[in-house]
Amino acid sequence: MLPLEGMTALVTGAGRARGIGRAAALELARQGADVIVTDLARPSNESMAGLPTVATDRTELDDVASQIEKLGRESLGLSVDVTNEVEVRAAVEQATASFGAIDVLFNNAGTPLGAQPFLDLGDEDWDLSWSVNVMGIVHLCRHVVPVMQKHGGGSIVNNSSAAGLKVLPGYAAYSVTKAAAIGLTKALALDFGEDGIRVNAVCPGDIDTQMGDIARRLATGAPNAEPPPGGDVPTEAIALGRRGLPEDVASVVAWLASEASSYVTGATIPVDGAMPQGL
Repeated sequence: MLPLEGMTALVTGAGRARGIGRAAALELARQGADVIVTDLARPSNESMAGLPTVATDRTELDDVASQIEKLGRESLGLSVDVTNEVEVRAAVEQATASFGAIDVLFNNAGTPLGAQPFLDLGDEDWDLSWSVNVMGIVHLCRHVVPVMQKHGGGSIVNNSSAAGLKVLPGYAAYSVTKAAAIGLTKALALDFGEDGIRVNAVCPGDIDTQMGDIARRLATGAPNAEPPPGGDVPTEAIALGRRGLPEDVASVVAWLASEASSYVTGATIPVDGAMPQGL
């Protein structure tokens, strides 16, 4: 029997072809879960230097749902703005009507717009960073936790960042909101542990994703310029000697979703190859 056989997972921010959300959704399916995938998946003004920071149509979202079904699991793709609680509530209601329960929640949706030099950040950048990176988690948990309570527990994994633990230059609003996501993870773990709900955070380092590429360009203060080569830090400065892949994070998410981590809650797990940079 597969580790997540019979479980249903919901993954936000899963609509990018080269993203942690997509990789996690597929890994959860390989481990036996049916998976609901969401993303904004619509035209959006959220961009920088002409680079869309979110999926702007359903193409990639529908593709990941199709790939999950090819793995023999059920899937549902939903266009959801995590900053809009009405949409979140409707999505959770649709998910539970279709699957009966939500056993695993991976709050992966995020925005890179907070990765800019401090003096370049406007209030709108701070507001959006907070709305997506923190309140997005709040909205999902507000509506998924009662479902988990009703069904005897579950596992919530929040995607924070190594930048929430160690700050790099040019990541002010991104780092602040990702640090807040860690604090929120601990609060939720304490509040809902007695309900059998475990809440943990993963903190990816320099991962090779579309969002990571955009964040690197923004952090330089010259988003129209060619992005710096490689990742955020030289690979020789990473103990494992390479940038991370979305699949590296996905495997940790799947472990936290499973009974193999049944006594782990309130934890913050770096997935950064031992990247020492940052304050």
